[in-house]
Amino acid sequence: MQAKVKWVGDETFVGRSASGHNVVFDANKDDSAAPSPMEMVLMAAGTCSSVDVVSILKKARQQVTGCEVILTGERVDTVPRVFSKIHLHFEVTGFDVSEKHVERAVNLSAEKYCSVSIMLSKAVEVTHSFSVKQASFQPDAD
Repeated sequence: MQAKVKWVGDETFVGRSASGHNVVFDANKDDSAAPSPMEMVLMAAGTCSSVDVVSILKKARQQVTGCEVILTGERVDTVPRVFSKIHLHFEVTGFDVSEKHVERAVNLSAEKYCSVSIMLSKAVEVTHSFSVKQASFQPDAD
């Protein structure tokens, strides 16, 4: 895997993946135009885990209509300001989605499949939780 990052001014950089996708990063704390590198790390963990959770639930034939992960990262006060803790809370919405299936999906992601959070867990305390919400039918607007 390869990528490159190019400085475009101030504290703004554009990353380009080998697959041709561009991502803007901005380290300016006061007037940022994009997420910081550490915010990107946090979001990468959430995305990686969410992909696993949704995929596992679909394979279990759960009627998932939504999945959102709320990420909380705590950083140390000294330089380098690495994460000391990361928590991922999954909010899964669907029709009769089993809590047992969601718990299994979250655990499988955390322990076996999510490369990002498993890699981070080697240096950071990574925890997970979840909630399940029943989806509701929306009446047709006429």
